[in-house]
Amino acid sequence: MALMKCPECGLQVSDKALSCPHCGYPLDSAVKKKKGRGPAAKRKRLPNGFGSITEIKGKNLREPFRARVCVGRDPLGRFILKSLKPKTFFKTYNDAYEALMEYNKNPYDLDKDITIEQLYELWTDEYFEQITPSATRSITSAWAYCAAVYKMRVKDVRVRHIKGCMEDGFRIEERGKKKGEKKYASAGTKTRIKSMFNLMLDYAVEHEIITMNYGRAFDIPDDVLAEKATALVPHIPFTDEEIQVLWDNVGKVPYVDWVLIQYYMGWRPQELATLRLDEVHLDQWYMQAGMKTDAGKQRIVPIHTKVRNLVKKNYDFALSIGSEYLLNDKGQTHSGSWKLTYDKYATRYGKVISQLKLNPAHRPHDPRITFVTKCKKANVDEYAIKEMVGHSIKDITESTYTVRDLEWLRSDLEKLS
Repeated sequence: MALMKCPECGLQVSDKALSCPHCGYPLDSAVKKKKGRGPAAKRKRLPNGFGSITEIKGKNLREPFRARVCVGRDPLGRFILKSLKPKTFFKTYNDAYEALMEYNKNPYDLDKDITIEQLYELWTDEYFEQITPSATRSITSAWAYCAAVYKMRVKDVRVRHIKGCMEDGFRIEERGKKKGEKKYASAGTKTRIKSMFNLMLDYAVEHEIITMNYGRAFDIPDDVLAEKATALVPHIPFTDEEIQVLWDNVGKVPYVDWVLIQYYMGWRPQELATLRLDEVHLDQWYMQAGMKTDAGKQRIVPIHTKVRNLVKKNYDFALSIGSEYLLNDKGQTHSGSWKLTYDKYATRYGKVISQLKLNPAHRPHDPRITFVTKCKKANVDEYAIKEMVGHSIKDITESTYTVRDLEWLRSDLEKLS
């Protein structure tokens, strides 16, 4: 064994060491000298507070090494790690290490200089893991109108700046007939901007970046609330004639079967779009899935006899292409993802409405509304409806002492013709 200088810190280190014991620098030359041991041995831990480098395995990534920085400690004394920005993933461990080294030479000053844009990145890295995709879209949509404050320091933001984003903020249309035009915030978007700042600045207060949340220092103006209430578009149940049109076009018009499955089972659009095969039980003809609320998560919904064949066809197609999801875009011919999102489902739903010349005011939630409406008309038990659509039951006897099994729910569901 001989001693050599670490190329990073200059201190003495064994030429057989995998990394410098003083600064953690990986010694590639030392790794190459380890003959007869196969792949490089496990790297030593980086210094406390330095950050983290994780290799993402099991995926064919060009840049599999993820770098995260330490931004503090939680109440238990554990390090809080956030993705290194603006670049998080790297081709090699050394590339990730060098990026962390550069960051640690001049880390973000969370107490003085952090900008709203940097705060948004830190906050959403954590917050988006706790919310649904639809809620994530709501935040990112609101954020697009706030470019005027992106570069401001968090500690400099006041009520007038937040109100400015609400009243004067705009984004540029990126497609369609109005591409390139400014789009100002609607009443609904203004309320979402206010809510976003409430939550984001709560995060800033929690991490002692600021001492006061100016997002919560004012209320949404009455005229905005009134405008939002006026702008709300009511859901419209499908008529019997429209449902018959859907049935008449099964196999003729793409995606009609999806709308019918949603109608006969009451799924939210996002729930239907993300149904996994392991949540579909064809042996007993039911599904167990759901999201959004505690009452809605992993609820049992029988598969109505009228749509069993439609479910089975989608199930078999998913197996044939190796997809883990029940619904897949049959028009997908390239190597992209077959997986649906709410936006993709809504687009295909809109094509069905347009092509069959149904009421153009129909929205993706309307089949679910139709399900509830038709069930009540068919005298389906009120609590069975709530269980199948994932609404909370406040009645103690029903919620605590009544257990509806699959066949009980199925007998009620079959009342829906």
